[in-house]
Amino acid sequence: MEYIPIAIRNDYYEAYSIRSLSPKASATLARRCLQGMIRDFAGISKSRLIDEIKELKRMANEDRAPKGVSIDAIEAIDAVRQIGNIGAHMEADINIIVEVDPKEAEELIGLIELLFEEWYVARAAREQRFARLKGIADEKAALKAAGKSPNEGLGLADKR
Repeated sequence: MEYIPIAIRNDYYEAYSIRSLSPKASATLARRCLQGMIRDFAGISKSRLIDEIKELKRMANEDRAPKGVSIDAIEAIDAVRQIGNIGAHMEADINIIVEVDPKEAEELIGLIELLFEEWYVARAAREQRFARLKGIADEKAALKAAGKSPNEGLGLADKR
């Protein structure tokens, strides 16, 4: 998970660790984590999370969003924003208390874990695979330029 920024990982770990103890605080941290992910992964930074989500949705609708970003994921992120707002913003009527239960906090954590996989892990795996393939192609090109059989480096030259 070293390819996930440390600030995002720290928010995730904290949200995860307090999900039963303080689900509302966990939801708030999950919201913050997702905002950090939008800023890092999609390169969108605005003053409000709702504006970042709207921009991400616009990019997805125009087929300009990063690989792994889908409309259903954006809608789920917006749901987390709304739930996380419970802890982040006081209601106009301070006597209204909206609770977040531990199972709901667990669902928010699950979304973050899913997006870690779909956004960061998948991107890193894709980049590593492409780099390996490019390395193989470069090796073959070097062998060809040196006048050697491309199979010599693989021990296949004698198996015709």
